[in-house]
Amino acid sequence: MMIHVEVIYALKERQQTVGLDVEEGCTVRQAVERSGLLAEHPEIDLAKSKLGIWNKLAKPDAVLRDRDRVEIYRPLIADPKEVRKQRAAEGKAMKKGGGEAE
Repeated sequence: MMIHVEVIYALKERQQTVGLDVEEGCTVRQAVERSGLLAEHPEIDLAKSKLGIWNKLAKPDAVLRDRDRVEIYRPLIADPKEVRKQRAAEGKAMKKGGGEAE
């Protein structure tokens, strides 16, 4: 029996979506390999890239269900925790300074 899935790769400027009809029992890795996105985007490294199904991390050997959306995540440029810490520190510095005139 065949199922329909989508494989998504989000680039900075756009999102690329590939719809596939695959056999029941197909894994996340197999769907990504069959999508053709690996050939089109050589920067994708399945050994390092995180994968997900509907916004939740998934292992490459996870079995897909009909209408699943497989997502290939790009590496983060900055650590979100570190960015929040920097913003909080900047906010504290602004409050201490209070915008006083010289």
